[in-house]
Amino acid sequence: MALRAGGRALSVLRGRLSLPGPAAGGGCARAGRARAASSGAAARRAPLAAPAEEPAEDAEVNSRKKTFTEVQTERLEQAERIVLIKCPSKLNENKLLQYLSSHGNVKSHFFFENRGIHAVIEFSERSSIASLQDAIGIPSAADHHVVPFKSRLFTFTMKNPVSQAAEETPIHLSPQSHIPLKELIQKLCQADSISSQMYILLNEHQLTEENTKLRYLACSLIRDFTRAYFPDSTVKPFGSSVNTFGKLGCDVDMFLDFHDTQKHATKAKKGPFEMEYQMRRLPSERLATQRILSVIGDCLDNFGPGYVNVQKILNARCPLVKFFHQPTGFQCDLSVSNSIAIKCSELLYIYGCLDSRVRALVFTIRCWARVHGLTNSIPGTWITNFSLTMMVMFFLQKRSPPIIPTLDQLKELAGEKDKHVIGGYDCSFVSDLSKIKPTKNTETLDTLLGDFFEYFGNFDFRKNSLNLRKGKEVNKPESSPLYIWNPFEQDLNISKNVNQPQLEKFVATARESAWILQKEDETRRTINQEPWGLAALLIPFGKSNPSKMKNRTKGMGSETIRSLLDSLKLNNASSLQKAVGK
Repeated sequence: MALRAGGRALSVLRGRLSLPGPAAGGGCARAGRARAASSGAAARRAPLAAPAEEPAEDAEVNSRKKTFTEVQTERLEQAERIVLIKCPSKLNENKLLQYLSSHGNVKSHFFFENRGIHAVIEFSERSSIASLQDAIGIPSAADHHVVPFKSRLFTFTMKNPVSQAAEETPIHLSPQSHIPLKELIQKLCQADSISSQMYILLNEHQLTEENTKLRYLACSLIRDFTRAYFPDSTVKPFGSSVNTFGKLGCDVDMFLDFHDTQKHATKAKKGPFEMEYQMRRLPSERLATQRILSVIGDCLDNFGPGYVNVQKILNARCPLVKFFHQPTGFQCDLSVSNSIAIKCSELLYIYGCLDSRVRALVFTIRCWARVHGLTNSIPGTWITNFSLTMMVMFFLQKRSPPIIPTLDQLKELAGEKDKHVIGGYDCSFVSDLSKIKPTKNTETLDTLLGDFFEYFGNFDFRKNSLNLRKGKEVNKPESSPLYIWNPFEQDLNISKNVNQPQLEKFVATARESAWILQKEDETRRTINQEPWGLAALLIPFGKSNPSKMKNRTKGMGSETIRSLLDSLKLNNASSLQKAVGK
């Protein structure tokens, strides 16, 4: 494979792109991730302003990467101070902010487009929202009767739009979706190394600061409903929205957490007597979960502004309510007390924060898999993004030296506060990233990408499974085509849905990708201006040069396939079937 070390280019690129690191609002928050503006395209956001000086007691926290819990706590509190305002297509931004400032200091704001223009306003104090709500009127409705639920969603209109037209100012819109694949490939072709290409893809696909705020706001708005029934409950996001691997446009998974309620119950039993609430008792936790979600689903469906397509899926293994939130544009799934899922989110958060190459490789492999139809947003027999992410983590654990530690190694570093047993499963691992020693591995992303394809192109899926807790292959406990151990619930296979044809497709595509990278010709790239490196991998095989691809895939006896098998040190074409256990 024609590799460029890309050291100089990568250092320059790191100056243009924001890589994981400590930032205001979260340990791995990508502060200042500006994208260059382009004519005719939606305006890109400007770099975030440097944070103001902070109290001395916060200095220690800001000098290191924040823990997952610290980020969650900070983001949830921030969301409580945010309102969402639907605005006219043309308005005077300064006058809007001037009016809102009469109710309190506006700490930050941004605009985005989703079925119209919306403004996200963050106040410095929660009391400012109460002041604003007191001053806002109930909408008049001649043909409909309104449900008088006072949310934090408002509509801003001009009283005299014609006379105020001269005062309109251009509005900077924050992008809420990633650029199209064709535009991405064009950008990748302008890079000077595969490593640079991978960081460009990461910067274009990762969640922005604004989009992250919007996700926590979506959870906070649900909490406004749930607190009517459960005042001490919280609604928290988990999964891609918080684990540093979320892509613009991904769904928002959230869960209703009663942890604070349970802590209150423990405190109440101290002293010479006991006093407790009278509460309805049900025969099982599952039944309680189903009834809680049923009521919340009905509330959203009947009273919540902007909640549509509400579906109560209560008989699933993990009961949930699905809905689409029109104001934010998010498809959401709400469950109850999904404790192991949140621990898995925290584990991935730690891995994503340890080394910038981790996220760059995961985003690259996910994008590659989606282009080639290896993953799909619809549930089915293909590999899920979660399984694919775990395969990347396992691969990085297997490097020499390892780039990320195993779960057992993280468990050895855990303190007393880090020890958790959930449903009989040991979910203990260190939460303080400063206790984890940095890796001594200096491999480039160019090398890692090619080796990932070679590793899984040759992996003996017929015999072995992937165990991230131990960081090694172990014999498969049962005959599923692909077996990836759940990091915490060790009796579960997270890839049990994958069937034999889909696994064979993954292996074949990985081998083809390894061949393309190995045969990379820098001279041909320069002369013919063809997509190269990562850009070549993001074009469905056969579309970049159909005649060449037709000859390559003519049959297992063709020269190209034989070259691929030779390059991967395979003896003959039948080893493909053997590797996946056909």
